Amino acid sequence: MKIVRHGPAGAERAGLIDAQGVLRDLSMLLPDIGPAQLAPRTLAALAAIDATRLPAVEPGTRLGCPVAGIGKIVCVGLNYADHAAEAGLPAPAEPILFMKATSALSGPNDPVRIPPEALKTDWEVELGVVIGTRMRQVPVGDALAHVAGYVLANDVSERSYQMERGGQWDKGKGCDSFAPIGPWLATADEIPDPHAMALWLDVNGQRMQDGNTRNFIFNVPTVLAYISRFMTLEPGDLVLTGTPAGVGLGQKPEPRFLRAGDVMHLGATGLGEQRLVCVGG
Repeated sequence: MKIVRHGPAGAERAGLIDAQGVLRDLSMLLPDIGPAQLAPRTLAALAAIDATRLPAVEPGTRLGCPVAGIGKIVCVGLNYADHAAEAGLPAPAEPILFMKATSALSGPNDPVRIPPEALKTDWEVELGVVIGTRMRQVPVGDALAHVAGYVLANDVSERSYQMERGGQWDKGKGCDSFAPIGPWLATADEIPDPHAMALWLDVNGQRMQDGNTRNFIFNVPTVLAYISRFMTLEPGDLVLTGTPAGVGLGQKPEPRFLRAGDVMHLGATGLGEQRLVCVGG
């Protein structure tokens, strides 16, 4: 099942994509999709609905982040060997964790706002994992049972804030609009193997990233179990699992960064596509 939220920012309503690719409105049955609606019983009930009986949503309607009320965004850094290599860093012995502000969340086609002082805004296509049931000290073998579904994500990053302004990475990761998510949440049954997914990203029509989740250093259950040792993951929490090689910082002979007017187009197997226009902040 592909779950969406559609409508103006701040007033999104629940929806889903039917088997024919038509966006349907769920709001008469379920006003919104948040942590409480990610419980296995609720998702099973939604999957049993005859989607063709739901009203179609007008084509071109804005899509928002497909999950409301995300409590926290936990990210994994340097989780592809090729990305660590292009950054000139060794593959980590344990997952590198950092946080991304929930105020950075935006829809899959919303503008990406480059802050006024930003100098090195970068792209990172990623697989996002949405938690469906609470995880605390969960063994690796049980981790995937806690997953509600998967989303396409772009971990937009301002490298000058991240690396040149002191402190942790977070200040370069949490700017408004720096976490475009969607277009949909693909429930776990839609993605039988999260370690066989192609990810790609173009800037102004030029392919910059072309990776696959089979090249994770730490796979999805390992990452989730590891995070659950240090903090409880709640329903609706979002885990971003890292990006493959090809980010702007790693371009040769010179890094390449985003400017107002640039267009990012990205996608992943089974998770749809995003088209993001960069604008001044």
